[in-house]
Amino acid sequence: MNVDVVIVGCGVSGLYAALNLPKDKHILLLTKSNAEKSDSFLAQGGICVLRDNEDFKAFFDDTMKAGHYENNAESVDIMINSSRSVISDLVSFGVEFEKNGEEFIYTKEGAHSKPRILYHQDETGKEITEKLLFAARNRSNITIIEDFTVVDILAEENVCYGVVGHDKSNNFETIYADYTILATGGIGGLYEHSTNFEHLTGDALAIAIKHKLALKNINYIQIHPTTFYSKKSGRSFLISESVRGEGAILLNAKGERFVDELLPRDVVTAAIYKQMEKDNTPYVLLSFEKIPNEVITNHFPNIYAHCLGEGYNITKESIPVVPAQHYFMGGIDVDSFSKTSMNNLYAVGETACNGVHGKNRLASNSLLESLVFAKRAANQITDFFIKQDKKSFEAIDYSEYSNYKEEYKNIILKAIDEENQI
Repeated sequence: MNVDVVIVGCGVSGLYAALNLPKDKHILLLTKSNAEKSDSFLAQGGICVLRDNEDFKAFFDDTMKAGHYENNAESVDIMINSSRSVISDLVSFGVEFEKNGEEFIYTKEGAHSKPRILYHQDETGKEITEKLLFAARNRSNITIIEDFTVVDILAEENVCYGVVGHDKSNNFETIYADYTILATGGIGGLYEHSTNFEHLTGDALAIAIKHKLALKNINYIQIHPTTFYSKKSGRSFLISESVRGEGAILLNAKGERFVDELLPRDVVTAAIYKQMEKDNTPYVLLSFEKIPNEVITNHFPNIYAHCLGEGYNITKESIPVVPAQHYFMGGIDVDSFSKTSMNNLYAVGETACNGVHGKNRLASNSLLESLVFAKRAANQITDFFIKQDKKSFEAIDYSEYSNYKEEYKNIILKAIDEENQI
C-alpha cells in the first residue's frame, strides 16, 4: 500500500492527528485491536484546561511539582497555553462536557491546587474518543484498518518510509508512507496488574530500541493508587482520581484514615503499599461516605455500576482498592512538534516523551498532552510536507518476525531495567 501518512494507533492522539492533517492527503489509521479498544476510551477523570490567564502559574507549578521538577518546562508551557483551543476543537467535534447552564463545571483531582478539570460523568475519555472516531470515520480521506499489528518501520539512512505489519490471520504487508506517526499507547500489557488493555505492549518502543532511536525516561512508570481489588484475572478496573477530588477517603483495616488523598499519585501509592504491609492485607479501603449520593450516581455512574456488579454499593459501603500500573511517562524522545530522532517519523501520546510529565504525571494531563502534541505533529507535517522517493523494501524476510512478541517484550524490559540501574 502507498499512502501519504500512516498513523499507528487509534486513540485520541492518533485520531486527532489524522483530523488535523489536510483533507487532500490519504491518511491510513492502523489499530492492533478494534478501534474502540484504545486506552483513551478508559480515561475516567477528565481533561485539564487553563481556566483563565490567572491560573497559568498555578497550573504550571502543579504540573512541575507532581513531576518532581524533572519536566520539560517548554513542553509544559506549550501544553497549558494550547489547552483552551483544544477544548474548543473538541466541542466543535460534539464532545459534551458537564455544564451548569452555559458554563463549564470544573472538578479537582489529586495534586491540583484548584478545580480546572472538565469531565463527562466518569467516562471523559470515552466521550472524547467516540466523537473523534466518529469524525474520522466520516472523513473520505481517512481509512481505518482494525486488527492490524505493526511490527517494524521501513527505515534507511535515518529516514522512515512506512511500516511493516500483519493482520489477525498473520498475513504480512508493507505500507509505504511519506510520513509515519507512532501512537501505540503504553506498556501496561507487559504487567500482571494494569489498568491498560492487555494488547498494549509497547511495540513502538521496542521498534524504536531496535532502530536506535533516541528514548527518554523509559523507567518512569506510574502506578495508580486506586484500582478495584479483585481476584479475577484481566485488566484492573480504575477508580478515578476524581472520586478523591470529590471527597472519597482512604482507610486502613481499622477504618482509620492514613494519608492525604490529594497528594501526587506516587506519594499516595507509596502510602498505600506501606499501609498494606502494616495491616498484612492485599488492599486498603476507599470510602465514599463524604460524597453525596446524587454526586456518586450522576458524576460516577460507571464506577457505581461496576462496583455494584462486584457486590459493593458505594453509597453505603467502602470498597477494596489496590495500586496497579497505569501510565508510561517515558517513551520515544520527541521535540516540541513530536518529531523523533528519525526523519519523517513522529510519535505522539503515551508512546512519546516530550518531557511534560517529568517523573510523575499530574492527574488529567494525559488526554490534554496527547491532543496538544498530536495537533502540533500534524501541523508540522502539513507545513513541510514533501513527497518521498519510494525506496524498495520488497526483499523483507517476514519470518524474522515469527517470535517478535516475546522478543519485543524482552527488549523493553531489559532497557527499562538498564535505565533503573543507571
